[in-house]
Amino acid sequence: MLRIIRLSSLLLLTLVAGIWAYAWVSKSPGESVGEAFANRLASVFGQEMAAPSAAGGGMQLPAGMSLGGPFELTNQAGQAVTERDFAGRWLLVYFGFTYCPDICPTELGTIASALDAMGPAGESVTPILITIDPQRDTPAQLADYVSRFHPRMLGLTGTPEQIAAAARRYRVYFARVQRPEMTDYLMDHSSFIYLVGPDAKVRALFRPETSPEAIAAAVTAQLRAARNTGL
Repeated sequence: MLRIIRLSSLLLLTLVAGIWAYAWVSKSPGESVGEAFANRLASVFGQEMAAPSAAGGGMQLPAGMSLGGPFELTNQAGQAVTERDFAGRWLLVYFGFTYCPDICPTELGTIASALDAMGPAGESVTPILITIDPQRDTPAQLADYVSRFHPRMLGLTGTPEQIAAAARRYRVYFARVQRPEMTDYLMDHSSFIYLVGPDAKVRALFRPETSPEAIAAAVTAQLRAARNTGL
C-alpha cells in the first residue's frame, strides 16, 4: 500500500511539473507564469474557463462552475470578517500583496479608476484586496497600502490557512518565489479581478490589463441586470 501511495504521489508531482513547464513555454503575451499554470491546470482537470465575452471585457463563468463563497479573514482594522459581513453588496476583489513591484499596483489602480468612471453607481461596489502574503501583510500594512488607491478600498489578511482556503474558493494560484539576486522574496500569483455579487458568488472575471472603462461598463451592466431581475 505504501508503495502505491508513493508511486501515485510521484506521478502526480510529475504531472504538475509537466503542466508548469508547458505553461512556461506556452503562456500568452502579458500572461504571468502563475496565471498560465492555473489556466492549464484547470483545463487538464476539466474546468477550463470560458472565452471572454464581448460585453465589457469580462469573462462569464461556464455553466456549472462556481467561484467565491464563504471565507474567514481579518480586515485592515484587525477585526475578524466573513463573507456574511458583505452580504447584499457588490465587490471587486483582487488577490495580491503589498510588496508587489508592478502588477498589483497596476490592477488596484485599474479597479479604483473603474469605480470612479462609474460615477455614483460605483458607490454600491466595494473594492477589496485579499493578500496572498499574510506573513508580511499585517492589518496595519494593508490599511496604509489600500488607502493609496481608493478611500473605500478594504484590505483583508488572515492566517496562512485562511488565505489558502479563500484562494481555493476563487481558484487563485500563488507561490512564494526566492530569486538568487534578491534578498527578499516575491509572490507569484494569478492576476484576475473578480466581480462578486450580493450572494458572495463570482459573477464575472477580468483579465490583467483590462481597461478601467471596460470594467466599469461590465460592472454597470451587471448592476443594471440585477435591478431588472430584482436580485
